[in-house]
Formats: sequence, C-alpha cells, structure tokens
Amino acid sequence: MWETYQKGNLKPNTLRAYHTILTKFANEFAEKDCHDLTTDEVLSFLNKLTENTKQQTKRTRYAHLSSFFNFIRHTIDHTFTNPCDTPMMRKLFRERTITPWNLIEKQTIDEIIFRTANPRNRLILELMARGGMRIGEVLSLIPEDIHGRKLVLRDPKSGKEFEYVYIPQKVAERLTAYIREKGIDPLHRIFPICYETARSFVIQAGYTVGVLHLRPYDLRRHAATLCIALRCSY
Repeated sequence: MWETYQKGNLKPNTLRAYHTILTKFANEFAEKDCHDLTTDEVLSFLNKLTENTKQQTKRTRYAHLSSFFNFIRHTIDHTFTNPCDTPMMRKLFRERTITPWNLIEKQTIDEIIFRTANPRNRLILELMARGGMRIGEVLSLIPEDIHGRKLVLRDPKSGKEFEYVYIPQKVAERLTAYIREKGIDPLHRIFPICYETARSFVIQAGYTVGVLHLRPYDLRRHAATLCIALRCSY
C-alpha cells in the first residue's frame, strides 16, 4: 500500500532506497506488530543498519523510516505513535552542519587547466570545470554520447533515463579531435581509466599551482557556482 502510494511521488532512486530499508525492517520485525515497537528497538535497528556510515546516511535512513511510520499514523491509524518521533532520536539523527564551500578562484582553475600538458587529463579537467560534470560521468562518456556541444549522460544520479550537458565550443572541438586522433570506437569509453587514477592527477594538478588536496568535485562546483554549465534532463 505504501509503495503504491509513493510511486507517483518519488524518484526511482529514492524509491529504491525506501525499498531497501523497509525490506530490512520487515525482515527484522516480521513477527512484531508496529504498535508494539519501542524507540529502543528502532534505534538498535538503525544503529546496526548505519554502522560505519556518514552522518548524512544515518539521517537519510532515519528519515525514511520515520516517514513510513508517519504514513501509518496519517492513513491507517491516527492513534499510532511514531517511535522515531522523540527528542532523543531527532538529536541523534539530526542533519550535519553544512560548512561553506571553500571556493577556488576562477583564475586558479584556469591556471590549473592551462598548465596541464597531457591532452587527456586536460580534457577531463575541462569537462568538470567548464561542463559541471561529475568525474564518474566524464569517465563513462563514449563517442556516441557526443553531439557537438551537447553531451548525453546515461543513467545519471537523478534517476532519470538521460541528462545532457552543454560544454563550451572550444572544449567540444578539442574533445572531438581527441576522439578522432585516438581512433576511439563509438561504443568504447573515451577515458578508460579508473576513478583513483583520475583523482590522483587532479590532486597533482592542484599541487602545481599551490592548491593542496584538490578534489574532482572542487572543479564541478566551480562550474555550478559560476553558472557556466547547463544541465538538462529528458
């Protein structure tokens, strides 16, 4: 009943996350009536489920389970008490404090790109810093995804079937020339390297201009902050 109700309201990825936690919850308390659940039992379940995970993950799992209990109270039994809705539980699973982004100046990003001599590495840096792409999206690109300035992103994190981004014309021309020069098959990855390899040269590129511990998403959020990237979905 709950999943049928939510299918029209939630994105596929969110539905999958709900399904995972509720399946585990059902397995854990298969013989127990929801009305008999105590806060301690739910807390023990959540602690076991989210052991060694980040606070944001803990918060998300707690929110999913609490939402399910609220659904029971609002649609099935108005006398039901949500075992997640206590001051102690809210405090334990509160949202983490958001720290401001430590933004890197545009001139520094430009220098990092211009001083990267390796054509492959420079293209990867530009696709993140100029196109606002995630490193995983860049590494998954194949020539068939390239349509001039428009790049098709398959299976994006939004849960949609496709998304696409527009990149600057000069970057698009260099990307097309790189594919042609390397003779890359239309269905083969343009950049057949792993995440750790990409992360390593991103860090090294930062060191060349005095930026310590530069990370791939530092480049992506640079594009997002300056609004120089256009991302659409369909």
